[in-house]
Amino acid sequence: MRIDGDRLLADLRELAGFGRCGTGVHRPFLSQPDREARDWLVRKMCDAGLDARIDGIGNVFGQSRGVARALLIGSHTDTVPRGGWLDGALGVIYGLEIARARCESGEAGPLGVDVISFADEESAYLAMAGSRAFCGCLSDAEIEAARHEGSRSLREALVEAGYAGRPLVRLAPDRHVAYLEAHIEQGPRLEAEGRRVGVVTGIVGIRRIRVTFSGRADHAGTTPMHLRRDAGGALVEFCHELRPRLEETRSPEGVWNLGQVAFDPGVGNVVPGSAEVLIEYRDQSVERLDRMEAEIQAAVAAADGRGGIKAEATQPLGLTPTTLDRNLAGLIAAAARGRGEEPLLMPSGAGHDAMVLSSRLPAAMLFVPSIGGRSHDVAEDSAEVDIVLGAQVMADAVRVFLDGKLRGKPGGGEFCVPVAESPADS
Repeated sequence: MRIDGDRLLADLRELAGFGRCGTGVHRPFLSQPDREARDWLVRKMCDAGLDARIDGIGNVFGQSRGVARALLIGSHTDTVPRGGWLDGALGVIYGLEIARARCESGEAGPLGVDVISFADEESAYLAMAGSRAFCGCLSDAEIEAARHEGSRSLREALVEAGYAGRPLVRLAPDRHVAYLEAHIEQGPRLEAEGRRVGVVTGIVGIRRIRVTFSGRADHAGTTPMHLRRDAGGALVEFCHELRPRLEETRSPEGVWNLGQVAFDPGVGNVVPGSAEVLIEYRDQSVERLDRMEAEIQAAVAAADGRGGIKAEATQPLGLTPTTLDRNLAGLIAAAARGRGEEPLLMPSGAGHDAMVLSSRLPAAMLFVPSIGGRSHDVAEDSAEVDIVLGAQVMADAVRVFLDGKLRGKPGGGEFCVPVAESPADS
């Protein structure tokens, strides 16, 4: 299967036109540009010889014809606000190009290539809603409760888009044998170490805690300082005290972020009556995540009642650390070496749909370098030669997989290649 690099890059550039924002893309899930991009992708999949449709949650699924079993390749095409042009899109267009290349090769076999673009990976409404629905682990109650920035509900948005009521695409255990996902690294390691291919060994666990402070709104000019129940001030004090707690608790690889703060009513002449902060923390160790959570809860308990302010914590997201399939990783690593590139075996500090799929199927990921390590910003970019190389490496791995050159059954047994040849890579 030979990748057409020019066609691959042209598709990526065309997709980036939906919601173009300077050098990046603004295409949040179920926005007008997002819906237009999904319609475009259906047409592209059909042109590639796949039976394609958009399901009731917004997943775009292209199914290979004439085969009972298939390898699934995918990622997502929605973006963060004012994000990059490759985040997620790279993996979907890799799948599209590989499906086309397989068709053009004229080689038929017992395994096909299905392609999917999952809905709302970037959590405009509900994190990884598409992959969770595909795997049967998204409840109706979660869909009903999900809202975009506290206003429009996911259910309303699905109705407006015309997706509501459509049958959901489901993972078919008797059809889907494994899952592959390609992505830009979104970090600096590959570039810093001079590697052009990364093979992902695992994905960090991600947790979020929302802390809400409830006080009393008053006139900011006439209410004496000692009589205020200032929820905003309580939030700032809490965040200041939380920082050293988390810094002392996290592992060297662990990270945390205060990514969202809101004061209500949020004007200069009113003492905030309520305030909230969203804390996100990530690590590959469940034990370390538990310790960070304990520190946050302890800080909330210490803040509760201080100055007449009530502090409460809820947890809107909890994703378990994931170890990806060693056999599939070995296949990608061997394909990279076959192209003259020594891959870097590395964990992912970002969440991906693969962490949901891995609970149901053998799953693996390939990374290509991000220039300057930038992502989730319009400055995000990767070299075209690295994009094309990554696609060819994945196509090579897919070809071996489809040919069944394993010690066991496709999607199951051990591959005839080692994951790493050097302990320094692990």
